[in-house]
Amino acid sequence: MISRILLALMFFTVLPHTGQAQDCGLEVACRLGDRSYHVRLPDDWDGTTPMPVLLHFHGWQRQGGLIVKHQRISGHTRRRGVLLIAPNGQGRTWDFWDAGTDDVPFAAAVIEDVAKRYPIDRARLYVSGYSYGSAMAWRYVCQNGNDVTALLAISGTIRAEDCPQAPREVRQVYGFNDTVMRLPFGPDQNETRPVDMWLDLLDCGNAQRKGAWQAVDWLTLDRRVWDDCANGRKVTLDLHPGGHFIPHGWIGWQLDQLMGRVPTYP
Repeated sequence: MISRILLALMFFTVLPHTGQAQDCGLEVACRLGDRSYHVRLPDDWDGTTPMPVLLHFHGWQRQGGLIVKHQRISGHTRRRGVLLIAPNGQGRTWDFWDAGTDDVPFAAAVIEDVAKRYPIDRARLYVSGYSYGSAMAWRYVCQNGNDVTALLAISGTIRAEDCPQAPREVRQVYGFNDTVMRLPFGPDQNETRPVDMWLDLLDCGNAQRKGAWQAVDWLTLDRRVWDDCANGRKVTLDLHPGGHFIPHGWIGWQLDQLMGRVPTYP
């Protein structure tokens, strides 16, 4: 009798389910060598269908445990069938300053480790980040982005001297009144400077002004799109009058548009 009970307990411990991983994920970090990450499953996952993935890099002095509970991040992924992966930076920060950073291979290894635990849809791999995490997301796709569907960057950029890879699509959002990682205006107050590196790298032409749009009625964003870049790639820049924050609804709207859904909030 005791042996049957122990066998049943072992079975239910390792079996995937539609909530959260038994051994790690939401509350408990998943270990990967001497580092770790968190995951959050979508609410309606059926336990077998491969899931789109959002790899999100946290901001300075944060950790992935915050990201998987953050309403402006996980509040959107879990409603859209997207698996959220939130790696933990060493010292609660990221080394995005040069191409030799260990954080790029670490994040790539995190994706592979998650793929051993859950079925993932590699054709829908999105990489995101906020603040320092946005700069890290830029660095990641710059060094390892050829298989990335889209970069979703929030309030942060880098100026890479060499960028050997690139995602299929770049989406950047920035606030004019950001006083933490200031919007990098170009000559003559050129507002497109935050994405200039990608425009040059991807050989994009002229922007199309798409005008104002809103995910929530208290924040209006102004959109520019470059959809004539080399090899079918695309760059989008959303600007708003606010400061250094994740705009309400922004991540959800980007995911909806990228996955061919009608944009909704939340």
